[in-house]
Amino acid sequence: MRDSDDALLPIAGTPLHRLPGLAGELGLSDLWVKREDLTGLAGGGNKARKLAALVAEARRQGCDHLVTGGGAQSNHARMTAAAANVAGLGCDLVLTRLAAEPVASGNVLLDEVLGARVRWLEGAALPYEELEEAIRARARELAEQGRKPYALPIGGSSPEGVACYAEVARELDEALRPDLVVVASGSGGTHAGLVAGLGEHARVLGVDVGARPDLARAVEELAAQVAARTGRPEPTGRCALDTGRIGAGYGEPTGPALEALLLAARTDGLLLDPVYTAKAMAGLVAAVREGRIARGDRVVFLHTGGLPGLFATRYAGWLTTSTPAGGATGSGAGAATS
Repeated sequence: MRDSDDALLPIAGTPLHRLPGLAGELGLSDLWVKREDLTGLAGGGNKARKLAALVAEARRQGCDHLVTGGGAQSNHARMTAAAANVAGLGCDLVLTRLAAEPVASGNVLLDEVLGARVRWLEGAALPYEELEEAIRARARELAEQGRKPYALPIGGSSPEGVACYAEVARELDEALRPDLVVVASGSGGTHAGLVAGLGEHARVLGVDVGARPDLARAVEELAAQVAARTGRPEPTGRCALDTGRIGAGYGEPTGPALEALLLAARTDGLLLDPVYTAKAMAGLVAAVREGRIARGDRVVFLHTGGLPGLFATRYAGWLTTSTPAGGATGSGAGAATS
């Protein structure tokens, strides 16, 4: 373990800028992106902010090992492995998958590069709570071996981990006063932190990617806990959650997600990932087309990262169902199918 806590996991300030091309395609006048994919730490993403708090807590407790888990293409797992290296800690990852791939790719490859020890649980449909228990069980095994493990929940979604997004929400409010923030909601932590910071569930549209059962309840409970932890009033209203973008399940690609991915890439050069942000952008597109977002609304898309997942071999065939290179913006991207 390294001795100094000073700037252990430095988090880069992330840009906030307009998406003029995408806004034009969707008929919006005020569309922005918050680039949480540019936080730094092994490829960036929203988990960097959570890990800064969680690793600091692990060190305060005298822990020497981090344990967490997720799906095979978990961004949280990849970034936890990187954070462990920065902090001089060991790292075990408990990951689920349907079947072994011929070569490691995407986040799985980076887990190997970063030196994490991976325990595979076969069956991507493993219930959320069973995976959480598998993480805790691995931590208990390490403790029996004389280590001092710190078990991180899936996605780093504890009140300690997600309080950082209440502060991000405050920054957004001061800069723009958005009518709506749209974000991928997996374990629900970033979604809940934003709600705690903005004070209203109605101002954050979470797009369910199928990672967690009872997600709306989890977001409401966690948002209330974060608000209390940070001295804010309990958020008003009920969780705003789009559950129609999941498709066949967590990590399973969909036609609307591909359309959204291509549209963002071929208008404003914004790269999304198949598991989280493409589905979140599909939710934004659907909300516009269904009239739930009005032309004059000020909308922020919070980009949570995940670029390594775009290079996973399992998605290569899905991505090549797009229209020919150079031939798709707007209606071209909209013609993509699953």
